[in-house]
Formats: sequence, C-alpha cells, structure tokens
Amino acid sequence: MKTLILSDIHGNLPALEAVLQTEGNYDACLFLGDVVDYGPFPKECIRFLMDEMDVGVLGNHDNAIAHNVDCGCRGDFKRFSEETRTWHKTLLDENDLQFLRALPPLAQTHIEGETLYLAHATPRGDLFQYLEEDEIEQAVEGIPAEFVLLGHTHIQGMRRVGRSIVVNPGSVGLARDGGNVCYAVLRDGELDLRRIEYDVERTIAALAKAPISEASKKGLTGVLRGQKS
Repeated sequence: MKTLILSDIHGNLPALEAVLQTEGNYDACLFLGDVVDYGPFPKECIRFLMDEMDVGVLGNHDNAIAHNVDCGCRGDFKRFSEETRTWHKTLLDENDLQFLRALPPLAQTHIEGETLYLAHATPRGDLFQYLEEDEIEQAVEGIPAEFVLLGHTHIQGMRRVGRSIVVNPGSVGLARDGGNVCYAVLRDGELDLRRIEYDVERTIAALAKAPISEASKKGLTGVLRGQKS
C-alpha cells in the first residue's frame, strides 16, 4: 500500500502537480494542514483535497481564513500571510470555507496494522507552536502511534522518539530549507522523505499577477526560489 503524506501546500498547484506526476498511483493521501495562504492557486488545491484526501487536519492558515482570525505565523511571514489571505478570500466560496472548517485539529488512522497520528504543529492540537528539536520528545510522550506526523515548520525531518517515528514531510508549496517540493511516502511499512523539483517559475508568474504588494511578491519569490529563511 502506498500513502502520500503532504503538508503545507499553501496554494502552490504546480508543486502539488509535480508530486502527483512523480508518484503516479497511490492508495491513500494524508494531509497535515495549511492548503491556503502565500500561493496563487488556493481553490485548485482545496479541490484536490476534497477529491483525494483520506485523512487530514487543520493548519493555522486554514483556521485563519475559515474563521477570520489571525494565523499566528512567524513574524517575518505575517505580512505575506495577511495580504495573500485577503486575496484568497475573494477566490474561495462557502463550500471551500466549510471544507476547511470541518478539518479537525488532530486525527488518527490505521494503515496496514500501524497507527498514524496526525497534527499540524504539535501533537496536542496547538496550531501555532513551532517545536524546537529539544521539545519534540516531550511533545510526543505518551502518544500510542508508530508514526507521529507533523507539519507547520516547512522543514523536512524524521527521528525516532521511543516507540514512535516522528515525521515532518516538509512543505509541498513553500519549503524553507532550500526550495523544491518536500513530502513523504509510506509504503509497506517504510517511510521515505522525498524532495523533487518543479516548475517554480509557473508559480512565480501567477503570483506576479496577484493583488498584493511588490514587497510581498519579492519576499515570497525569494523563498520559492530556494533562498533559506
């Protein structure tokens, strides 16, 4: 059985399409939150999740646009988030918002006899905290799962904590550790972190037409092109 594990798509359809073209057929799709903000194709990415997601959780940016509240994101990205969220609100309809509102903060699923625990930022349901490396062990303590899946940081990584393998697949749409597209695949009990290239200039060209400030376009373009932040 092949399971795609995706997080932090952030409206970047070309990046998402690159995953699908690379991986071909799959049996299940898990989503760790944040399909909106930053990128130019939020509606198309939500549509993909509506059609293909088997289990998913709410991200802080999803929560912000769905409930008209602050996203609590990193200070250096706050302007990008606020400007693109205002724009995204004009692109999404009530069905899109209802889909986001229905996402739970935490989820659990079972695949081939193994338990997978899904959260966006922390395994306790906090949507906003950025876990430091030395905080992960305490954060996952007592969670009865073979795999604990987390997103939010946009930085790919995997480590064992007790009985669990803690996995951050990285960001599909806005990686902060060198660009490209990051995600994970679980197949026959083995989990692989994957990183692929995509047509980033297509995303940048669409972003250039967005009704946001030139400063935000420039900042987001830098991250999309792999300038670490």
